[in-house]
Amino acid sequence: MTSATILLLHSTYGPRPAVHSAAERLRAAGHEVHVPDLFEGQVADSVEDGRKIRDEIGNEELLRRAIVAAAPYSEQGLVYAGFSMGGSLAQNLALGDEKARGLLLLHGTSDLAEDAATDIPVQLHVADPDPFEPDDWLNAWYLLMRRAGADVEIFRYRGAGHLYTDPELPDYDEDAAERTWSVALDFLRDL
Repeated sequence: MTSATILLLHSTYGPRPAVHSAAERLRAAGHEVHVPDLFEGQVADSVEDGRKIRDEIGNEELLRRAIVAAAPYSEQGLVYAGFSMGGSLAQNLALGDEKARGLLLLHGTSDLAEDAATDIPVQLHVADPDPFEPDDWLNAWYLLMRRAGADVEIFRYRGAGHLYTDPELPDYDEDAAERTWSVALDFLRDL
């Protein structure tokens, strides 16, 4: 089995127990996983509280913190992964890192420049429907990622809530979460 070094970025809820459980699941599969706390100890109880924390910190500062967290490991060829907001940050980091080995997006994507270029494998797991990732957005995102050169797979989970992998949130869907982790672990094993 090939192991990966993974930078796993949390959502706007902060580094909740589900993020650490995900990291442990990945470690149990033989991967080295780093989970930076981009909110410096703050954890939100609601998406609104999480957005307040995110907005107080600012997107540029969050990206800077993520870059600093990735820096010690990027020479090894990181797999960038993230939940929702963390997925957005992971995508930005992966596309800017010529040594990136892969991108695992859970519940979120980010804007993509028209001239973006990458050849990394990308896997996205998203609810269907997802109010934060509507169909027209995902279609455009997919086409831009393919045009950039990425090998992209999208897995949609009908009826699941946005952050369906977090058992402590109302969005949780156990079946969708288990299917996501099964597919994601295969993806990471094959990198």
